[in-house]
Amino acid sequence: MATASGETDAEFRARIHDWLATNLSGEFAGLRGAGGPGREHEFFDERVAWERHLAAAGLNCIGWPAENGGGGASIAQQVIFHEEYARAGAPAKVSHLGQELLGPTLISFGSDEQKTRFLPAIRDVRELWCQGYSEPGAGSDLANVSTTARLEGDEWVISGQKVWTSLAHVADWCFVVARTEPGSARHKGLSYLLVPMDQPGVEVRPIVQLTGTSEFNEVFFDGARTAAANVVGEPGQGWRVAMGTLAFERGVATLGQQIGFRRELQTLTDLALDTGAADRPEVADALRRAWTELDVMRAHALRALGSAETGTAEVAKLLWANWHRRLGEIAMTVRGAAGLLADPELDEWQRLYLFTRADTIYGGSNEIQRNIIAERVLGLPREARP
Repeated sequence: MATASGETDAEFRARIHDWLATNLSGEFAGLRGAGGPGREHEFFDERVAWERHLAAAGLNCIGWPAENGGGGASIAQQVIFHEEYARAGAPAKVSHLGQELLGPTLISFGSDEQKTRFLPAIRDVRELWCQGYSEPGAGSDLANVSTTARLEGDEWVISGQKVWTSLAHVADWCFVVARTEPGSARHKGLSYLLVPMDQPGVEVRPIVQLTGTSEFNEVFFDGARTAAANVVGEPGQGWRVAMGTLAFERGVATLGQQIGFRRELQTLTDLALDTGAADRPEVADALRRAWTELDVMRAHALRALGSAETGTAEVAKLLWANWHRRLGEIAMTVRGAAGLLADPELDEWQRLYLFTRADTIYGGSNEIQRNIIAERVLGLPREARP
């Protein structure tokens, strides 16, 4: 079911819609709406099986070029796929970091040998990946990385700590930004390494979140090793590769994310109408504003897909992160006093409120996004740095 030559966008949408309707049934019927931020623990093994089912149908990595094992779909068809996937309530992907971030990075910057070794296993969901970027002293300020790697014979030896590493506890591999040139600072002297997780010298410690779940982790590298060939791009040029990965992070999948946001907002609006909370002017105004902002967010995302302008990705992150955090706040206002009690566990709105506290931090904090826009787009003076 790879993208058919000559297939119109309408035909493509109908095909994806029908396939999802047919296949989200039987053993997969219970996966609708499962997983996602704050809920990555839900039906994990079943979601892996679902993604392998997608892969068998040629519906994983549809945006990758056909010569790299992907579907060769156009940007418009990628948008359609993500929208239909979200509308169908299909489960959140456990292989998102491999398929949407590392895969495109290897296609753009990797060697032929790396593409041959890693891309098929990502596409077929035989290997899962996590992202080794943030550190205790280098969160959104990625250039402050202190994790080191030295070349010892035919291997890199890695030492340091990463934090907030999503799904590290289930990942087979990690793409790690490490400092490989002693004495280097900031963006210089960094390398982008592919590191196996199941080895001596790698320790993963789950971080318990406000929601009680643990999808983020600390990862400690204490003499962990990876082959010398597992550096993407040239040694010391990892900043360029890392920035490429971040650009892929805010691609067409965000439009599918917005379908999920729309579903959340509709459910909350229905709840406000049913409970009478919508009769309160402040609630009605907040809901109307949320609907308008969601339309603006979609318009911006569509414009950004066809734009090479600096700053569009940062604006997109600010838009969705702040919107989603406010949605959690609106939900608590709608729930009223009942939202203060977990009976006996968190309900969907309490979980939304608590987890969205992190939306404006992970993936680049609001402050960092605004600095990038100010300095690189508006040309304002750079913020003083130590």
